[in-house]
Amino acid sequence: MKLIQLPTQAFEQRLKQELEENPALEDGKESKDEFEDNMDEFDNSDDEYNDNETIEADDINVDDYLSDDEIPDYRTQANNYSADDEDKNVPYAAGTSFTQHLTNQLNTFRLDDEEYNIAEFLVGSVDESGYIRRSLSDIVDDLAFTQGVYTDEASVEQILNIVHQLDPAGVGARNLQECLSIQLHRKEKTPDIELACDIIDKAFDQFTKKHYKKLLQKFDITEAQLKDAIEEIERLNPKPGGSYAGNNKMVEHVVPDFAIKIVDGELDLTLNGRNAPELHVSREYSNMMKGYKESKDKSKSQKDAVLFIKQKLDAAKWFIEAIKQRQQTLFVTMSAIMHYQKEYFLTGDERKLKPMILKDIADEIDMDVSTVSRVANSKYVDTPYGTKLIKEFFSESMTNDQGEEVSTREIKKILETVIEEENKRKPLTDEKLASILKEKGYPIARRTVAKYREQLDIPVARLRKKI
Repeated sequence: MKLIQLPTQAFEQRLKQELEENPALEDGKESKDEFEDNMDEFDNSDDEYNDNETIEADDINVDDYLSDDEIPDYRTQANNYSADDEDKNVPYAAGTSFTQHLTNQLNTFRLDDEEYNIAEFLVGSVDESGYIRRSLSDIVDDLAFTQGVYTDEASVEQILNIVHQLDPAGVGARNLQECLSIQLHRKEKTPDIELACDIIDKAFDQFTKKHYKKLLQKFDITEAQLKDAIEEIERLNPKPGGSYAGNNKMVEHVVPDFAIKIVDGELDLTLNGRNAPELHVSREYSNMMKGYKESKDKSKSQKDAVLFIKQKLDAAKWFIEAIKQRQQTLFVTMSAIMHYQKEYFLTGDERKLKPMILKDIADEIDMDVSTVSRVANSKYVDTPYGTKLIKEFFSESMTNDQGEEVSTREIKKILETVIEEENKRKPLTDEKLASILKEKGYPIARRTVAKYREQLDIPVARLRKKI
């Protein structure tokens, strides 16, 4: 169960750990003929004793640990794909960190030692979004306690203005208003830019709340002028730190555990080759068992050694069997999900997703719900429509006006489409959205619409308003 829960990359780490800890276990193809493919022939004596019982070397059937199986590799392959067809390397990015990038720019300014120390400390306080979230008084205290630099807020603010000149524009701002203002003041002055500066510097609250009528009155401008100024503001970057491509933010590399392809109109499911390693029992350990069997005079040291070898061989064979069961469970579970959502995988239309809960799949494959949950929560599948987390295919159901069960994902997709097509000068309220969905055959309450809208990360009607 623990192996099933692991995604591909974590499984590879677990596999590596087991190979390091158990010398009787090896990977690769060169000695595969030494491993017994039919595990049923192996008499697992672990069931016949517990920790309180003593096993004598003479009681071990050495023949159970020897094999003359010579099945060629190609007979055990599931398809005609070569192992070389899969990229088993995970790329890693390296480069200059965001902080280092900013620090390097400080060398272009004439600063004395104290000013440089303050500037370097300020740069070190910039977060990954490009902001300095701490107050100047806190920074002054930290400079005194950690750097031995005794200064005041006015001096720190003077150096902060230098930091504001670094690239990317807007870096070192203490809030969104300052970030946008810095970027606008760095642009070439035009009537639209000057108006945008006035809006951000003098009427930021009205702008964020989209009180456009108040802005028109305050600056005595036309709708066209306001629209052009807002377009300039919308081109700005609210998170300047994110624009630096070389920052050393940890990037999660998603390795799909499955791949679904459409072949001649039918769905084809494959398990990532990394989940099917070629493992076998060490030839050296098998030879030790053979040597023990052929020796006439068995010394005490040989008997102790064979007990140790038996323990390692049992562990190796158990691990190989566990991996086989993992492969089978993963494939069977994903196959059931794929066929259950066949219409979606053939079309990519999220409105075709059927209501599906863990129990539906568990009943179909005759496994426990917890097993399906382990597969769904941490595994990804590569589809013709992108790489998806498997649990995204699960959703609750509700009944439409025709008495049919539909997926909540389908309703969210329709809600998203309705909002995209609305008149942005007069966005639809949640009550109006609920009315439209009811007309389309989905009788849901206003509060449910609000919940779905929030889950889709769509703001309220007032904040969706545009000129």
